[in-house]
Amino acid sequence: MKIRKEIRIGIIGIIALIMLFFGLNFLKGINMFKPVNHFYVAFDDVAGIALSSPVFANGYQIGTVRNISFDYKRMDRVIVEVKTEKKMNIPKGSYAELVTEMLGTVKMNVLLKANNTKEFYAPGDTIQGKANKGLTALASDELLPRLKMTMDKVDSLLNNLNTILSDPALSSTLRNAQQITANLDVTTRKLNIIMEKDIPNITNRLSTITDNFTTISDNLKGIDYAQTLQKVDSTITNVQLLTAKLTQKDNSLGKLLNDDEIYKNLNETSANAAALLKDLKAHPKRYVHFSIFGKKDKTEELPK
Repeated sequence: MKIRKEIRIGIIGIIALIMLFFGLNFLKGINMFKPVNHFYVAFDDVAGIALSSPVFANGYQIGTVRNISFDYKRMDRVIVEVKTEKKMNIPKGSYAELVTEMLGTVKMNVLLKANNTKEFYAPGDTIQGKANKGLTALASDELLPRLKMTMDKVDSLLNNLNTILSDPALSSTLRNAQQITANLDVTTRKLNIIMEKDIPNITNRLSTITDNFTTISDNLKGIDYAQTLQKVDSTITNVQLLTAKLTQKDNSLGKLLNDDEIYKNLNETSANAAALLKDLKAHPKRYVHFSIFGKKDKTEELPK
């Protein structure tokens, strides 16, 4: 029996469609021959979730998003149909959340209530869903306001910096700083010269002085301080005795220094001697006589 050409083309088309269907499901991660469970997750907002998006539990993919539909009865939520592995049991009290990653892709995480191992959701039950924007929410809710505050501070800082840079005093300050730098350079050169020439000479002189002090110290070590101090003490004692003698009248030197009568007699003797010398100069003939013809009978009386 011959099969008509049109029938063969139809059969081949049907086979191609079936292969295309299974191929697309395979690319989507849907295994048509593997037994699965169906659960529903109710979200207030499912922005970013798409069909065939992976569903994870503890970081392991347990299924995919099979369908997304709007709840026209309540008008306030979206129902996401999730297909999971047949062995996957979800404890009651667990919930699902949508996490927005850095690249903008959205995945669903099922947060299992690990301490409930007796009661599980039945296939077809509805699980509570929550939105968690992850790093994107953190960036928009916390990082962006802080970044805006930081940018405002940076803008204020730049404005202040522009004000400072436009101040004519800054140019003067920079010139003064340049002059100070030049002076410091000159000072540094002079210090280098001092360090190269004067410091070695000073060091040599200090070394010589140190050697001299060492020699003096060695000489001082050889001095008999006890005998020297004894001599000094004896000298001081003699000076004290001499001072005591000079203040007393029981000796000639003491009388000379302390007796007023001796001073008066010496003063009168000095005055008489001065008068005698004066009269001798004025009348020398009264004291010296020369006569060619002999001695005179009468001589001039000496002045009393």
